[in-house]
Amino acid sequence: MADDRYDVIVIGTSQGGRFLPVDLAGAGKRVALIERGALGGVCVNTGCTPTKTMIASARLAHLARRGAEYGVRTGTVSVDLADVRERKRAMVAGAEENYAGRLDVDGLDLVRGEARFIGPKTVEVALAEGGARVLGARAIVIDTGTRPRPPAIESAGDVTVLDSTSIMELDEVPEHLIVLGGGYIGLEFGQMFRRFGSEVTLVQRGPRLLMNEDEDVSEEVAALLRKEGVTVLTSAAARRVDAAGAGRVRLTVRTSQGEREIEASHMLSAIGRVPNTDVLDAETAGIRLHADGFVEVDEHLETSVPGVYAMGDVAGGPAFTHSSYDDHRVLRARLLGGARVSTRGRVVPYTVFIDPQLGRVGMTEREAREQGLEVRVAKLPMNAVIRALETGEASGFMKAVIDARTDRILGAAVLGVEGGEIMTVIQVAMLGGLTATAMADAIFTHPLLAEGLNTLFASF
Repeated sequence: MADDRYDVIVIGTSQGGRFLPVDLAGAGKRVALIERGALGGVCVNTGCTPTKTMIASARLAHLARRGAEYGVRTGTVSVDLADVRERKRAMVAGAEENYAGRLDVDGLDLVRGEARFIGPKTVEVALAEGGARVLGARAIVIDTGTRPRPPAIESAGDVTVLDSTSIMELDEVPEHLIVLGGGYIGLEFGQMFRRFGSEVTLVQRGPRLLMNEDEDVSEEVAALLRKEGVTVLTSAAARRVDAAGAGRVRLTVRTSQGEREIEASHMLSAIGRVPNTDVLDAETAGIRLHADGFVEVDEHLETSVPGVYAMGDVAGGPAFTHSSYDDHRVLRARLLGGARVSTRGRVVPYTVFIDPQLGRVGMTEREAREQGLEVRVAKLPMNAVIRALETGEASGFMKAVIDARTDRILGAAVLGVEGGEIMTVIQVAMLGGLTATAMADAIFTHPLLAEGLNTLFASF
């Protein structure tokens, strides 16, 4: 029997888990919020907030080095990584403090500790201050998130491999950084540290970067990184990492040309993330997990146990903060009004925060053709956009995929300055059912970046 009974228990505080318990308690529910670590989950503490804060510092260093292109003399540019780290820490502390202030709501109990299931609607919490509590509820929401996946490569000696959390605690710029992984995490950190002043070698197992994107997008991203001095190795499998003396590492990779060794001062593993379900004892409650440990949910985010739900990254699907927040919308409707709101058919946009940004929404060209759709593809280089030329940031291109029969916009990729913001304009057009012709004929303010959408949707 539970020591305490609640209407709802929420385990974890990701983007959705931050807002859901506050909304539920504000509506009169008795809610327990369980958190074993820092409030705010990955986004606030080790994801969006700190990484984008550090990316801003790296971008400023990059622009300062380009000052002469704009007629501005800046002199020698150097980066104090300890100061960058302190700025990042201050931003994270402020975000966590802001969230903590939201929890002062009648009916909401914050329980610090680690939860595990001991029954379908019952959890035991090993309290941070010692001891344990057993809590029960009519509904339980799992929101425990993910953590970096450790590299599965042979290792010998005392070798330190950084992950996306520990690399942000460095206080000196690495002399040479190896980055394992060609996804968005690896690319963002690779470019960031190149701009901080590191030599960077990016090792991607697949044949190209950002494997979910169209080939022309992947190739352009690789070209942009190489232009900044990043060494990009594709179809390169990491085989072994060894200590190379004086704290250095030596990575052996297998390529189509045979094996090669790369020696560096630091190595970052950015090969994906794994779900935080290993200590939940979900099986004890009858909650089914996928083979990779993510919680199995239906389109209403309900698990195999009625009344037990999962949201955010731990439920699989797109691992983005805004996806988690939309999960909050789905569960708020279910737990407050009983409405069975669905995740089916939702279109999740995203942005890769390299510079220039890659904003993406909807189908890629490849996905549309694989579905047998008859498509038209519109493409416009950013150097055809007046605002991009004026600001000296004309790298990349815009691309839109159009249904040839209906003129509907199926998807878009914008690799360019403020690519995420421009993509969002296209996303809104898709939400409103605007056609490509309507976008080509619209009046956009001159000279904004969005003005390029006129030309993009007229270019077939």
